[in-house]
Parts: sequence; structure tokens; C-alpha cells
Amino acid sequence: MRPHPTTAQLTEQLDHLRAAPSSIGTVELVTRRPAVGAREILAGGVLDEIDGMVGDNWLSRATSRAIAAGRHWEAQVTVMSHRMVSLLATTPEDQALAGDQFYVDLDISVANLPPGDRIALGATAVLEVTRKPHNGCRQFTDRFGEEAMRFVNSPVGKELRLRGFNARVVAGGVVRPGDKVVRL
Repeated sequence: MRPHPTTAQLTEQLDHLRAAPSSIGTVELVTRRPAVGAREILAGGVLDEIDGMVGDNWLSRATSRAIAAGRHWEAQVTVMSHRMVSLLATTPEDQALAGDQFYVDLDISVANLPPGDRIALGATAVLEVTRKPHNGCRQFTDRFGEEAMRFVNSPVGKELRLRGFNARVVAGGVVRPGDKVVRL
């Protein structure tokens, strides 16, 4: 893993981050978390309306209160900007440590994809952006540094959703790196 970037280095890349395509982009990396701390890079991930990313541990990590209230559906999968994660790590293995399932080259900002908006991935899969925030956490800090965590959680980081967003699966399907991601 490369040295952790500084806030100044990340700030210098804001124009690059903002230049992501707004309507049609690309799925760059697909991963799942089969167990706590484990990551698998996938040639194709299967999305299901009930199971989320098949083989991922998202449901086993949900609290009983979240399940009882139905809030766990708001975080079936997470999507992160590939441009952002590429500033933090160079290899797919290190990028996967961010913990998201999909890394896309698309403008995922709140302005471009407000809660309730949908994106299509591949031929049939559809995700809906939820209101549940997706913030940098202790593990993100451990892997990418304190300055990266503060940057993604800053006002501009939240506006651009540099840490990514939570989504629910509206339509299942297989999603592969290289597939289109389309704002619907």
C-alpha cells in the first residue's frame, strides 16, 4: 500500500474527482465481504433483491434493531467512486479494503444522485440510492489514514459522496468490471 495521502494532496485532485461522467460510467471493481475483514475481488458479482450481493456478509453484520425496523435494507450494498479509491490505493486488493462492493467511474455526488435515484449496472441490475449516510470509519482510517477519513467526511467530501453511498437492490443481475453504470 502506498503512503497515506495528505489533505493537500487529496484537495489537489478535486477537479479530477468532479470530472467523473454524470450519466454513463463504468464499473471498475466488484468485491464482496464473505467474512469480517475478508475481501474477495470478483470477475462477476451476483445481486439479488433479498440477499444483496450474494456471498457478502452485509446481513450478518446488521443489528437486530436495524432488522426489526427494516433499516438494514438501506445498506444492502455500497458504491464508491473509483477515482477516489484510486487516490488511496493503487492495487485492486488494496482498493477493496475500503469495504464497498462496487467501485464506479460515475459522478455519485448528492447533486447528481440524490436519495431515491437509481442506477443500472450491467444488463439487468438496478440499485436505488438510500438516505442512510456512508461515512468514513475507524477501519477506513486504519487503512487509508486520518487525513483521508477527514477528507471524505468533510463538507465537500459529503457533497461529492467521496466515501460512497448506501443502496438497496431493486433488480438483481450479474455485474462485472467493465460493465456500464447508467444513471436512470
